[in-house]
Amino acid sequence: MINATAMSMLGRYEILSELGQGAMGTVYKARDPMLDRIVAVKTINLTLPKEELAEYEARFYQEAKAAGGLSHRNIVTVHDIGRSDRVAYMAMEFLEGQELRRLIQGRVPIQLAHALDIGAQVAEGLQFAHDRQIIHRDIKPANIMVLNDGLVKITDFGIARMRNNEVKTMTGMILGSPKYMSPEQVSGKRADTRSDIFSLGVVLYEMLTGTSPFVADNIHGVMYQTMNFNPPAPRTLNPDLPEVLNLIIAKTLAKNLDDRYQQAKDLSHDLRLALSELSGESSALRISAPADQAADPVEAPFVEPDSPLTRQEDKEARILNMAEDRASAQSQDDSAQAGLPPQGSDATGPALGLSKAFDSFDATMRLAALTGMEKELDTFSETQKIARLKSLADAKRGLAASAVTASDSSTWQQSHGVPRNESSGMSASRLKLVWIGSACMVIAAVALLVLR
Repeated sequence: MINATAMSMLGRYEILSELGQGAMGTVYKARDPMLDRIVAVKTINLTLPKEELAEYEARFYQEAKAAGGLSHRNIVTVHDIGRSDRVAYMAMEFLEGQELRRLIQGRVPIQLAHALDIGAQVAEGLQFAHDRQIIHRDIKPANIMVLNDGLVKITDFGIARMRNNEVKTMTGMILGSPKYMSPEQVSGKRADTRSDIFSLGVVLYEMLTGTSPFVADNIHGVMYQTMNFNPPAPRTLNPDLPEVLNLIIAKTLAKNLDDRYQQAKDLSHDLRLALSELSGESSALRISAPADQAADPVEAPFVEPDSPLTRQEDKEARILNMAEDRASAQSQDDSAQAGLPPQGSDATGPALGLSKAFDSFDATMRLAALTGMEKELDTFSETQKIARLKSLADAKRGLAASAVTASDSSTWQQSHGVPRNESSGMSASRLKLVWIGSACMVIAAVALLVLR
């Protein structure tokens, strides 16, 4: 490996010191005399064995091409690229700060506001790259620089893929760091922008809890967990976290691509809102959980195992359960307005029930919002409303008919000399039977609709 003492110049750059070494080459701190600025010069040693050189060199130029076309405050800037007899080099902006890897190596959660800000900045940089058809494919703490002024930079686009010009790599080689790879990368499928979002979700989990969501004794164990294991909710490991972060992290780590954040800017937006909530500046944060997220993200598993029902059957079942409670409550309200006794009421004392905060239209709508089923609930509610109004009309017609019958019976009894007190007692008894029958009709109608 060539070191700083072996050469004083690399192209036009004056080598000042060595910053670090990696598998591909060495990174130097250097000075650009033409612009009088300090830069970081990343090199690849061209004296490597041929079987290694071809792949490393391809990755090196891929990084220069990918990062060189991106100009964003959260992505490292590439100034120049060149080649000498022994090394190829790339001059980048010199970053004064430290890798995120060093901030989390103590396995202690990062201060919450700082972690949210880092995650939001990385997501914003990824969105810029994704908009230009570039996928990083290796988001991890070692490739995230946190500068002294708080600015965050994404580095190392060495295995980035540009959709319109993909660089070929070694057959069967896994590109990326297994601990931060998405399920589709682990299974060898084609990665897309949502793969970067999953990797950022792993980084966020690590920053917020101090531990990785996927831990095993070897690489194969980590890859197995990435495919099959549902990690505990971050709040179970760090109780100081707000509950909304359980939903945000669950959405980034969803194994199904369609349940994941579809764009990095949406993740950045939610993290910024959570940061505002934390400082008391906003109260409008609403995060929709992925379809397979548990209703209680703290007590229940973080991401529920696959249901024996199909996804559509599971969704319909949840709609029916929510709508049944809502329809039952509204049917009792309508019965009270029509003069019918409440279902299951007891004249000897007040009936016990759930607080409106837990069993009400608002509570049902909140649950529908958390599970992303507002439209389905609205459609079902319209059907329930029409059926309920029809049942109520039938009940009212039954009451009117019974009232006429009772009146005729009373007139006949009076004309035949039946005592008034006996006639009144008989009418009240019949009317009570009509009430009970009407209530049963309402219950049967609601039950029939729910079963459908």
